[in-house]
Formats: sequence, structure tokens, C-alpha cells
Amino acid sequence: MVHSEGSGRRVRRWRSVSEKRQIVQLTMEPGSSVALVARAHGLNANQLFKWRRAFERGELADSTVSSQALLPVTIAAPRTGEIHEPAYGQQSARSGSIHIEFPGRAVISVESGADPGLLRSILESLRK
Repeated sequence: MVHSEGSGRRVRRWRSVSEKRQIVQLTMEPGSSVALVARAHGLNANQLFKWRRAFERGELADSTVSSQALLPVTIAAPRTGEIHEPAYGQQSARSGSIHIEFPGRAVISVESGADPGLLRSILESLRK
């Protein structure tokens, strides 16, 4: 917090995610003190500990990566046999699974034969 001029009262200062991440990273250097880093940046140590927990949960991720950004995906063709897509509503005879992790939020495991509509609904709910 910063004191406003003349009034003696504190004014809440808004910090960007990038700035929070930089301050948190200072506390992780060998020999650093959370209390000293907090004081140097005009913060309460409790606030800085809260930011550290958010950082550890992946909530202070790099803002240049959009939460709705497309991620590269590689699909490997089966080693033998022909690829056969089941008709809508039918389950595939192939086995397999996909594991998706949203750090600090959810881990999703999708087995073959999962309902595509349900999977879409689950993934869309996590975008919010």
C-alpha cells in the first residue's frame, strides 16, 4: 500500500500479475526474507504469502499466454491397422486414454468411448 499525499491514509495499489510474479520470485532466492521483500515493495507480508501460494498453484502464469490459447497437439497414427472413426453414438473398439491437467484447477482423464458432448461441456466449463 502507498500513503496518499497529505491525508496519512493508505491507498490500495493494484499490481499486475507480472509484477506479483516478479515480487514472489524475489522471495524464492536463497537467503531472501518474505518480510523484507514485502517491506521493500510496500506490501504486507501476509499478502505476499498469499501471492506465493497462488504462484505455487499456477495462478500467476505468464500473461502473454492466453487462458484460451490453442496448445500444440500431436496425434500419432496407430502402428498397425486402419483408422476407423465410429459413427455418432457408437463406441470405438480401440482402447486408449487422454490425461489433461489444468494446474491448480483440475485433472481430467478421458477413456475411449467417452461421450463427446459431455467432454465438450466439461472442457468449456473449465475455460470460465
